[in-house]
Amino acid sequence: MKDSLLILSGGMDSTTMLYEYREQIALAVSFHYGSKHNDKELSFARLHCERLGIPHIEIPLAFMQQYFKSSLLIGGEDIPEGQYDDENMKSTVVPFRNGIMLAIAAGIAESNGLKNVMMANHGGDHAIYPDCRPEFVEAMSSAISAGTYEHLQILAPYTNITKTDIALRGKRLGVDYSLTWSCYKGGEKHCGKCGTCTERIEALKAAGIEDKTCYESI
Repeated sequence: MKDSLLILSGGMDSTTMLYEYREQIALAVSFHYGSKHNDKELSFARLHCERLGIPHIEIPLAFMQQYFKSSLLIGGEDIPEGQYDDENMKSTVVPFRNGIMLAIAAGIAESNGLKNVMMANHGGDHAIYPDCRPEFVEAMSSAISAGTYEHLQILAPYTNITKTDIALRGKRLGVDYSLTWSCYKGGEKHCGKCGTCTERIEALKAAGIEDKTCYESI
């Protein structure tokens, strides 16, 4: 039954979820919030929704780039390079980004008669991003349920698994990860050096997937 809305970035995780739960997803929503890699991600989000015949809408959130502080946003400081760890990647946090997007997604879902909002956070995000942690998902789901007539829920099935686990699921589904975007720098190619690039490289290798990504430094 197609009763769910998916927040789709165009990265590895949400694209995998799009394919894994395509029989359940009635609508995918992407947000343009002024990140350095937004345009790269959204091009792939559009592509996969078109391939699967899933309706896709894009919501502009220009105010986030204007008023929020994060190295992830256009005009922010340089994206850090190195391993995907707490201190290195903390500057990429966009304050309460998922809370804002989930609230909007819940309104769109209820307006379209849907029951669930899906998000593709995973276990590797917990140390860095507060709005990816299990306690946040549980609290936000309770708030959305209380604030909607149909008691919508958040479904976050990847919350406690790793990016390698997600890549393994995508491998079984035949997801082409060369048609996804990870690099926070948003250049012509993946930089191969930032935390998201190194995480991507490691996950694909661990899953035994040939990495066809074009990297600047590899």
